[in-house]
Amino acid sequence: MTSKLIFAWLTLAALTSLPARADDGHNHDAAPSAPTGPALPRFVATSELFELVGVVNGKQLTVYLDRFDSNAPVKGAKVELDIGGAKVALKEHEPGEFEGALANEAKPGVTAVTATVVAGNDTDLLAGELDVHEEAHAEAAHAHGWREYASWGVGAAVAIGALAWALRRRLATRHAPVGGAA
Repeated sequence: MTSKLIFAWLTLAALTSLPARADDGHNHDAAPSAPTGPALPRFVATSELFELVGVVNGKQLTVYLDRFDSNAPVKGAKVELDIGGAKVALKEHEPGEFEGALANEAKPGVTAVTATVVAGNDTDLLAGELDVHEEAHAEAAHAHGWREYASWGVGAAVAIGALAWALRRRLATRHAPVGGAA
């Protein structure tokens, strides 16, 4: 009788236990989705006066130029850019932001980048590298949703029910009366 009672209590506890609840700031919902696909190729070139960041999107090139000490956009600067031996004409779109077009799309590999910056009385030569990687397809991170947890819960309930049925049947055959009516 005690094994039946223990099993009944364990089954009842398993079936009626409540899931843990998280307090504010600790929920386990799906995380915000991360950007998919590879990041656009970039290059960085810095000196004591300027820092330059370039973003390549196909043949389109966007360059950001800031003062190194204050991170303020450089207004009215003239930037001459050389990527792998090819000159790229840049036009100032906004203060510190320049746009241009490449003759050909960047090929995978590392390409030397040099920029000549003239801003007022300041002139500087900056050097960097454009590292273009072949697109790598990474699998999206697997997020656990409520449906997956629900299916695991139903599966566990069915397994516990089957175990309870088998144990009850086994105990019933052990304690069956021997012999029959005479």
